[in-house]
Amino acid sequence: MNIYIYSDESGVFDKKHNDIFVFGGIIILGNPEKLVLSRKYAKAEKDIRQSKNLPRDYELKATAISNGEKGKLFRSLNQYHKFGVIIEEKRVLDRIFESKKDKQRYLDYAYKIAVRRAFEDLIKQRLLIEEEVRNLYFFVDEHTTATNGCYELREGLEQEFKNGTYNWKYDTFFPPIFSKLESVQLTFCNSRNKLLVRSADIVANKIFYYAKQEDHEKLRSIKNLYVTYLP
Repeated sequence: MNIYIYSDESGVFDKKHNDIFVFGGIIILGNPEKLVLSRKYAKAEKDIRQSKNLPRDYELKATAISNGEKGKLFRSLNQYHKFGVIIEEKRVLDRIFESKKDKQRYLDYAYKIAVRRAFEDLIKQRLLIEEEVRNLYFFVDEHTTATNGCYELREGLEQEFKNGTYNWKYDTFFPPIFSKLESVQLTFCNSRNKLLVRSADIVANKIFYYAKQEDHEKLRSIKNLYVTYLP
């Protein structure tokens, strides 16, 4: 089985001016599910464009559409597995914000943890069988990530899910979740050209909205959503 993970972020990682930062996205289990979701989400976008007489190349990002339209797009994802991580920035150590590299390392860590915990929940519910997973394909909205940052995230994901990780402090090895995994691939892409990265934008926006409202009960009520809180 191939698993496809599409993700985006919401908020600014800067604790002086912001309280919340979010990664959000969608996890697709297998090629047939990806095909069905792509058709469904494309139809939802098409309906909105037609109702507003928008051109076909108009990007339906969460910041550019109404709450009702965001709701329509989000409902098209109801039966699919979604994940997110909410970072409460005021609780993050000050030293993390002292350099771009430390900030990026922390965000990479948060992203990996969110995806891993979502996978663990899916396995626990027997919605995913570890031994059947062969390839992981990550698609991340590109934003302004530097080339070396892209490489480090790709390497970190491969360690987390394919090779396993080692804690030098405690001399402990943590094996990967998927014992038969063959590859981990990461693509940074422009959401304008990637349909399902736009769906991840809608998920991230929804999580961010409820996190800002501190409406955690509402978040918990969302079907097929796995949310991690950090730190």
